[in-house]
Amino acid sequence: MKPLSGIVTESAIDHSFSVKRLEDDVPYSGDFVRLNYHHIVMVESGKGSLKIDEYSFNIADQEIFLLSKGQICRFENDSSVHGYHISFGDCFWERVPASASNCKAVLFNNAAANQKLIPDQAEAREFSGLILNLLKEYQAESYTNQMDVMAAYLKIIMIKLANVKIVREDTFDSQDYIIYRKFMELLSSQYRSLHAVNDYSGMLNMTSRRLSELCKRCCDKSAKEIINGQIIAEAKRLLQFSAHSVKEIAYQLNFGTSEQFSHYFKKHTQISPVNYRSNFIHMEVES
Repeated sequence: MKPLSGIVTESAIDHSFSVKRLEDDVPYSGDFVRLNYHHIVMVESGKGSLKIDEYSFNIADQEIFLLSKGQICRFENDSSVHGYHISFGDCFWERVPASASNCKAVLFNNAAANQKLIPDQAEAREFSGLILNLLKEYQAESYTNQMDVMAAYLKIIMIKLANVKIVREDTFDSQDYIIYRKFMELLSSQYRSLHAVNDYSGMLNMTSRRLSELCKRCCDKSAKEIINGQIIAEAKRLLQFSAHSVKEIAYQLNFGTSEQFSHYFKKHTQISPVNYRSNFIHMEVES
């Protein structure tokens, strides 16, 4: 990808997992970084701001940021963070018992809705303790089943994070939610090429109406609204952080023409792709 604002792709991580203590060594500062892994940033104390896609978040004490694979982020230059940073990929997550998969889906399948969690003091202390234990395992001399132990700690952390979000556990186990999770997993890998609800409902062996109804129950959005949100989020990233032309972006997102893509983008954002990019560049220059 040709850089527009100094974007780089996240480097590979051994075994698709890492955890480290942060002591002012702020991750992904300087250049914008497109993430190849999911990230949990536990801020025990800090200041500054974190830019994720098109949004900026002020950093304060006792906060947790969740960043999903595919998002683009950067800590601003004046930021400082003390806490912990966990990175994990899908192949590492496969080690985690299946019973925790719903928690990952709740937290990361719609990352923009869960970007920042604010635990209370007791929860923050508990997270710090859990992550510290995970860090000790990560730094320990290698032994048999070490990865499985770390995956078990990650499972506990994810369940606790889902509880901070206050998602009802009976929703996790409902048949509707299991199908919704499968839909979101399909969407995350297919949204560039498949835009219609019936594309996904067919793969899930149900009608489009049934899929939309269960999406409404699980997240208060129809299946079409969720698909459109995923496409628009990626279009905004490409307009902001790449030098690809509108025509090239339309092609990457499987639109027949740039005009078709521009009409779609403006319908959902009330601004044309060209003007959206122009506004972003002007904001970057002013800042």
